[in-house]
Amino acid sequence: MSRWADWLAAEAASREAAGLRRTLRPRPAEGATTDLAGNDYLGLSRDPAVVAAAAAAAQRWGAGAGASRLVTGTLELHAQLERELAAYAGQPAGLVFSTGYHANLAAVAALGGRDALVVSDAHVHASMVDAVRLSRAALEVVPHNDVDAVAAALDRAGDRRALVLVESVYSVLGDEAPLPALAAVVAEHDALLVVDEAHGLGVRGAGVVASLGLAGLPHVLVTATLSKALGSQGGAVLGPDAVVEHLVNRARPFIYDTGLAPPAAGAALEALRQVRARPELADTVRDRMADLAAALGVPPSAGAVLSVPMPSPRAAVAAQAAALAQGVTVGCFRPPSVPDGISRLRVTVGAGVPGADWDRAVDVLIAVVKEHG
Repeated sequence: MSRWADWLAAEAASREAAGLRRTLRPRPAEGATTDLAGNDYLGLSRDPAVVAAAAAAAQRWGAGAGASRLVTGTLELHAQLERELAAYAGQPAGLVFSTGYHANLAAVAALGGRDALVVSDAHVHASMVDAVRLSRAALEVVPHNDVDAVAAALDRAGDRRALVLVESVYSVLGDEAPLPALAAVVAEHDALLVVDEAHGLGVRGAGVVASLGLAGLPHVLVTATLSKALGSQGGAVLGPDAVVEHLVNRARPFIYDTGLAPPAAGAALEALRQVRARPELADTVRDRMADLAAALGVPPSAGAVLSVPMPSPRAAVAAQAAALAQGVTVGCFRPPSVPDGISRLRVTVGAGVPGADWDRAVDVLIAVVKEHG
């Protein structure tokens, strides 16, 4: 075998031995199981109005944007989506990207640099971790939700520009960031707070930032995805006009990427309008979250993903398989996806699951967790 073949074989064997092997499992268009693993929190990916909007956008604009947005890839549809997203979140301006991952890469990398300091919560998403690496900024990782540690790191920043990276709702632990305290500390130090609202926008109304009265502040920037509560695909940065203008000119994940595909943009725009018109969808998520967490004996999440600790990666995989055998698909958090190293079942508490299916899924999960947890 070649050097590369030997290395790949050794890596695969190591993953298998640790119970960390992942595989792709294509699913049919019509699922045979109750899906509690995806990110379609409000059930809008198959909403008739959202699907029709995606089809209409494809008919009018084509299957793709056709170019980067600085060439001919910026469509009137993009501009409308940006206006309505910004208005919903209470922000002055918005910029949409082809993925939420790209939105985080763009914001952090373009606002960072060798002369900047990034202060990152230990539990931020991998996209933010990679964004810091791309930015070449100095980095201080602080303990999770530790405001005093953030303040101390900013004290050490000196004259450097400083960004503080957090999530509004953390997907693994399901807890909420102490945003008012963080915003106050950031303002005191003339820094910038970058809040990833991937798990807050739509599920928590216009997002946690808006609900706490922090939207529109010049020192608070929001990133978000269009692929969770909005059931589509793409990402966005929402904040001051000057930041958006800077990203258009300096963010490589924006400049060198093809614009968001019209069907995804059209679907996201209609989904946003559905979210604003149907607050009962988020109410359903909140009610189901409280009931399921109580039934499983774990703390409820502030968002739509319930995390159920398991004793080992293998136990988590076994529990996932046992649920699937009974027609319920759940996710599985295992290292390195979990910042604290504890394997968990990842259960999406969605509004789109019919009531009878939801009740049966809850019964299955109770039995599975009792057997494997």
